Formats: sequence, structure tokens, C-alpha cells
Amino acid sequence: MPKIGNPYITGKSVVPTSRAGLAATGAAGTGPAAGPAPAPGGPQRDAAAGGALSRRWVRLSLGLVVPAVLLAAWQLSTAAGVFTAVQLPSPAAVYTAAIDLIDRGQLGQHIAISTQRVLIGFAIGALLGLALGALLGLSRLADILLGPAIGALRAVPSLAWVPLLILWLKIGEDSKITLIAIGAFFPVFTTVSLALRHVDRNLVEAARAFGLNGLKLLRTVQLPAVVPAVFSGLRLALAQAWLFLVAAELIASSMGLGFLLIDSQNNGRTDRLLLAIVLLAVIGKITDAILGLAEKWAVAKWA
Repeated sequence: MPKIGNPYITGKSVVPTSRAGLAATGAAGTGPAAGPAPAPGGPQRDAAAGGALSRRWVRLSLGLVVPAVLLAAWQLSTAAGVFTAVQLPSPAAVYTAAIDLIDRGQLGQHIAISTQRVLIGFAIGALLGLALGALLGLSRLADILLGPAIGALRAVPSLAWVPLLILWLKIGEDSKITLIAIGAFFPVFTTVSLALRHVDRNLVEAARAFGLNGLKLLRTVQLPAVVPAVFSGLRLALAQAWLFLVAAELIASSMGLGFLLIDSQNNGRTDRLLLAIVLLAVIGKITDAILGLAEKWAVAKWA
């Protein structure tokens, strides 16, 4: 069976969509007229700037500029007495609090337990979001039946689920993971359903002309066409999972970064509170970066 690319089929001719195909068409006199010549030196300057920013060490260095400025402003404001030690402890005090928790053997446990909860809840919510998003994106009937109900549930705040989950699932791990899964579900569901609904009709019809239908059509044409949108939803869902973690660890938790955050607030330990915030930001960024690497691989393979 011939391999299906991304052509638009019009009658008996196939119009290429690649840059090389469009360039060849324009050179043959059948495409649109060439635009005005670019300004001298403009593309060269843009290419040079793009080449510098494409280097990994340059991007990493630039990405550390803002955190370094914030850290310096934090240190200067505490040293100048703008805030009291209770309002805003110094970076050294936060570091000391981290060392103290490490010596007690608690910091690693907080990080491991929270990360485990987030990853399990994210996996469950993302899989359900992919399944239901694909169903509603491909089926008009399913969209009419289920779309309004899911849209209404999406508007329910995270904390509103806590009493119900305690009543149904008690105060164990199941209720916490379920709440995180709820948070991860909706971004994936929304992006997948909308992306599948807007897949190029010409591409789908071309695939059907070659005999692709059902799951084979979905796997071969439709899902590869929405890979970038799927990963956008997954990255939003992962961020949402970390946001729902704090609400999840309100459910009678005794360990985890969310518990550390709330316990520090109750005990007036602002140094530990800031430590929990910094750890949530750093670990959230690390997990997002790992998912970004998976996105690059998937886009290169399927998109």
C-alpha cells in the first residue's frame, strides 16, 4: 500500500506541501509570485541569533539569569532588613532548614512520597484523558452525550472534591491519588478532543481513499497529526498534578511536600515553608523537562 504523507489531493493531482515542493512549483511558474527580496543582512542576522540560541549551554545560561536575579534580590532584601526573619528568612536559613531535615532523614521521604503520588495520579488521569478525549474528538454522538457533563465537572474546584473523596475512599493513598488524577485528567482530555476534531479533513479523506479506517486510521494518521497537541496537554496536566498535590495532602497526610508546606505554616516555620515551595518548583521543572524530552522524541518519530 502506498505510504501516506501530508499531501492535499485535489482531483487527479497531488499538491506538495513541503517547502521543497512549493519552491519547485514556484520555479516552474505554477505557484504564487515570489515576494520582495529580503533586506540585505536581515536573514543573516536572524540566522546568527538563532544559531547562538540553539546551543544548549547558551539556553541553560540564559534560563538561569532570572532565578539568579531573584536569589540575589532575596538575599539583599533580607540583609537590608526590608523583611523580618519571620516574614522572609534568608536563603542561608532556608538552606539550614534543608540540612536539618536531611539529617533527620525526613526530606528525602517527603520528596519521594510526593513524587510517587504525582506520577501515579498523573499517569491515571492522563490515560483516562487520552481515552475519553479521543472518543469525544472522533465521535459526534459521544461529544453531544458526554461533552456537557465533563465540561461541568471541569469547573468544580479541587478542594470541593476533598470531603467527598474522604467519604468514599477514606484517608488513605487512594483518595490522594484520585484527586491528583482528577487534576491531570481535564487538560489532556480538552487538548486531545479539540485537536482530533480539527485534524485536516483532506488528510483523513486521503487516508480513507487508501483503505485506512477505524483504529488503523487513528493510529496511522490522526494520532500522529495531533502529537504536539497531546504533549501540550500532558505538560499542562503534569503541572496541574503538582498543583493538586497540596490539596491531596490535606487529606490527613503525615508526609509529603504538601504536608511539609501546611505543617510549616501551622508551626510558624517560614524557612521550611519556603523550602517546600522551592522544592515544588524545582522538582516540577525537572519532571516537565523530562516530559519535554519525550515530546521531542515523539514529534521527531510521528509528527
